[in-house]
Amino acid sequence: MSSFVDLLNSPKDTRPNIKFEQPGEQSDSQNILARVAFEKNGFAPELHKGVPTVGVPMTTETEPGFHEVFAASGPVVAGKEGGLVYAVDGRHLFCSVQVSERGVYRDAARIAYDSAFELATRLGYPNILRMWNLVGGIIDDNADGVEVYRDFCAGRSEAFALWSGRILHIPAATGIGTRGNGVYLYFISGRADADVHHLENPRQTPAYHYPDSYGPKAPSFARATFADGILYISGTASIIGDETVHKGDISGQVDVTLENIAALISTENLGKVRAEGGYTLQDLDLIKVYVSRSEDIPFVRSRCKEVFSPDARVVYLNVDICRPDLLVEIEAIVQ
Repeated sequence: MSSFVDLLNSPKDTRPNIKFEQPGEQSDSQNILARVAFEKNGFAPELHKGVPTVGVPMTTETEPGFHEVFAASGPVVAGKEGGLVYAVDGRHLFCSVQVSERGVYRDAARIAYDSAFELATRLGYPNILRMWNLVGGIIDDNADGVEVYRDFCAGRSEAFALWSGRILHIPAATGIGTRGNGVYLYFISGRADADVHHLENPRQTPAYHYPDSYGPKAPSFARATFADGILYISGTASIIGDETVHKGDISGQVDVTLENIAALISTENLGKVRAEGGYTLQDLDLIKVYVSRSEDIPFVRSRCKEVFSPDARVVYLNVDICRPDLLVEIEAIVQ
């Protein structure tokens, strides 16, 4: 059996293979970094048959769930430390942790991030590539009357500040609601020598430069990350500069969201770090479309079918977005 040291001493020019699977469907590969189950009921990260597995409450009884699978091309070593579950393949680390429901999240979020960052740096994977923060009651008020997402962002920001210079950059990320409670965090990171570029959107203010009106600490994420030939696109919404546009208008918000993604992945923007230039919306895959009002899903689905490739894997999730006035958010991967 491979050890953590064996994998670090045998670096491979590989990248993770990410895919969507239906519940019960088994991946052909035995080398699985992790499995994230988007289903009706959530469960804390665990090692299931040696594979890091986390269940996120994101669907209803009438909606089919799906699994997001992170596969490696070679041996994987998995482990558990406290509430953290993780796996490495010599080039990448997957890690997940849950913060249980509580009145105020700031300190717990900072501690969870701190523990995850300590593990990532100790194991030799300090280049965070992509993070997902799935927050129950994201636009509700906490026990102090502060919006839960703002509360959570304060703890996250403090952790990034604490690890500045050791965790190499602020990565692409999604902060989105769930249909349950607590916070589910998972991420994938790379070695220090990974070729990683974090991107901003020319149409939007960098999230970490948002003014104080959006909370005591700004959100900590980049608009996209390009690493090892994979483009990770953060959750993107109808925001120009730092302001929500087309409030209450699902058609306008979908259009601006798609325009924002198109600008982000364009040759003019992505071409700064990718020799082959940029991408178009037809290149997107593994697309998650978050819609806050269930009655808007048919329209959003129809609009997305017009612009995305018929071969793209797309899922639609009815959950709250990180601002009460946002109706839709879209993330994707190009690999």
